[in-house]
Parts: sequence; C-alpha cells; structure tokens
Amino acid sequence: MQAYRLQRILVVKPDHLGDLLLATPALRELRQALPDATLVGLVGPWSRQMWQTNPDLNQLIELPFPGFERASKGRNRLRPYLLLGKYAALLRQGRYDAALLLRDDHWWGAGLVALAGIPQRIGHAHPRSVPFLTTALPYDPRTHVTRQALEVVQALVQPGPSSTLTTGLPALHFTPTADAQRWADGWLATHLHPDERMVIIHPGTGGVIKHWSVAAWAQVANDLAQLPGIHLVCTGGPGEERLVAELAALIEPAPLTLAGATTLGELAALLGRAALVLGVDSGPLHLAVSQGVPTIHLFGPSDHQRFGPWGDARRQRVLRTDLFCSPCGVFDACPRGTSGPECMEQITPEHVIAAARHVLA
Repeated sequence: MQAYRLQRILVVKPDHLGDLLLATPALRELRQALPDATLVGLVGPWSRQMWQTNPDLNQLIELPFPGFERASKGRNRLRPYLLLGKYAALLRQGRYDAALLLRDDHWWGAGLVALAGIPQRIGHAHPRSVPFLTTALPYDPRTHVTRQALEVVQALVQPGPSSTLTTGLPALHFTPTADAQRWADGWLATHLHPDERMVIIHPGTGGVIKHWSVAAWAQVANDLAQLPGIHLVCTGGPGEERLVAELAALIEPAPLTLAGATTLGELAALLGRAALVLGVDSGPLHLAVSQGVPTIHLFGPSDHQRFGPWGDARRQRVLRTDLFCSPCGVFDACPRGTSGPECMEQITPEHVIAAARHVLA
C-alpha cells in the first residue's frame, strides 16, 4: 500500500506521559508525510492529556491497557482478553488502513490491531509482538524509543534504506496554551523579582526505585540557593505534595513549592521559564526538554540510551554511575535487594552540584 492511499492511521501508545511526549517527533513526521490523512491516537486514560492538544492528531481513543495502570485494581485474569474483544470490535468500525505500534514489546496491542483486522500493522520485531505484525522492523533493545517511533513512521510512509525521516534530532512537541502561558507569567511576577533566575527541582517520578534521596536533593538545593540571583522552586505532580514538602523543609532559605496544583500545560509553561531544571527520570523532565530549557537528569535503573533526554547532550545532561547491574529496568524494587537503591545512591550531591553550577555559569 502506497502512502498516497493511506487515509486512516491508528497510532498505538499505551505508556505514560513522558513516553507519549518522546513519541511526538514521530507524530510530526507522520503528519508532514500524510497531511490529509486522519490520524487517531490510542492511549491510556493516564496519558491522554499529553496528546490531547497535539495538532498532528485528529482524534484520541482511550483504552485502559492491561498492565499499565499504576494504581492496583486487583487481578482479573480474564480482563485483558475481555478488553481485547471489546476494543477490537470498536477499532474494526474505524476501518483503519494501518496501525503503528510505538512500543516495541507491546504484544497485547499488536494482537489487538491484528484481531481488529487492520491490514498494515507495523512495529519492531520483539519476540512477543512479531507474530501479529505485517511489517516487523529490526529490533535493538538499546535504541532510543524516539528513534524507534520514527523508524515505524518511516516504514509506513517512506519504506526503504534511503529515507531521511530518522536523521538528526527532530524536536519534542508540547505547546502550552495561551492561558497556561499567562498563568506562568502571573505566577512568576507574583513570586520572583525580575532580576532573579528560577532553578526548578522536580524530585518525584512514577517508579519508586528511580528516586534520589531527599537528603541528597537538599544538599544540592542548599548549595544552589546561595548562588547570586537564584531562586529555587520545588515542583511535583499529584500525589507528590508530601515529598515536595519534606524536601522544602530541609532547604534554607525556604524555596517556593508547587505540587499537585498545576495543569500539565501550566507546569510546562513554568518549566519553560527556568534557567535550569533538575530531577530524576520522569515525564516532567522530558516536558522541560520540550520547552527548550537546560536540564539535568539522574539515571539509575532506567536505560539512559533508551529513555534519556531527546536533545542536545550539552544542554540536556544525564548523570549516572557505571554500576555493573545498571540499568536493570526494574522500578518497583531493587532486584539485588539494596536499600536506596545503590545505582541512585552512588550519584553524589557534589557531582550534581558541579554539573548545575556549570550550566548556570
């Protein structure tokens, strides 16, 4: 099937906010290649807001993908298969020409679009997914997920080795609304002097093993707070209010705090006005990258080659240690049983301070 015949494309992405943001360069390439096609995103309710206002999509469909809910709802072994039947029937009515699988190991999603009878099903040749695909691309588990998404788009609209779609680092796309921009301007005017620079620490993330210790963050914050013209702000998402308050209590002078009190767009607009944003592997750190500001990302169990910041490494810096077992990709408990865990604890505050001072200078 040639690109000019493609009318309706389904883009499947079951992951969370940061992962959807990392896929936005692929959405932009897809829209530019097929300007008149109807592009429909299939996403979880937990991440809908990341693509809700994306101009490259025509529609979003929510699906509570099994295995991606962060809040436990109990185990119903039949539920994944009941959902398969329900949503395959729904997708069949959409009469899609092609489905793009933007998560390489998502066999359930690949099986779903196959059951829905979508004629072209493109993804990577992960052993769990490949039986359901019509086009299975070479699979390298260390390839950055943004690069993988671009490869999937290329295979649909410009197959063959001569494509230029995946060269360079096409930017992440998230544009705060005008209301969100006005809110950020007003918040800054209320809380900061015009000659102050804002440094944001966002300590939280969805996986407990990706956290750095509050005491370590406090050491970094107390050092940076002494720099002339720097005003610290600690941010957090819903459910991270306690973490942010615990950190703020250890910082002198007391920083501004903003946890669980902003929309995604307001947070993005605020991050975009920072001189520097620091945090662990999380969606808000990728959001800061999308707004073009310098960032420092602390990586331990996450694979920085696969999920690290998508941008200029001189401005979007990754700090990590070379512990033999890192990255392990396990985010709920250290597989070796260390308390901390060790891969995060070995990142020293002095290392983070030095990197932050270098950026701010």
